[in-house]
Amino acid sequence: MPTSWTIARDERAISRLEAGFASRLFAAAVYAGNRAAAALAEMLERRHSRLVLLSLTDEQLKDIGLSRADAEREGLRNPWE
Repeated sequence: MPTSWTIARDERAISRLEAGFASRLFAAAVYAGNRAAAALAEMLERRHSRLVLLSLTDEQLKDIGLSRADAEREGLRNPWE
């Protein structure tokens, strides 16, 4: 039969395990949130770059080796692509 000391010890061990799990779960949530924020920032940057590409003149596009059709094809893509 377990004594009160062994029950208290087991409860403390369980409490520590739960705290460790909670902290790992929180860290995973923060990591996932940071990844989501980074993905959103990347999509916004892609969208901005594509809008700039669409605003270039034909002469500027020629300077970087692109045609108007190339610029439009790239510029009209979805931000997540």
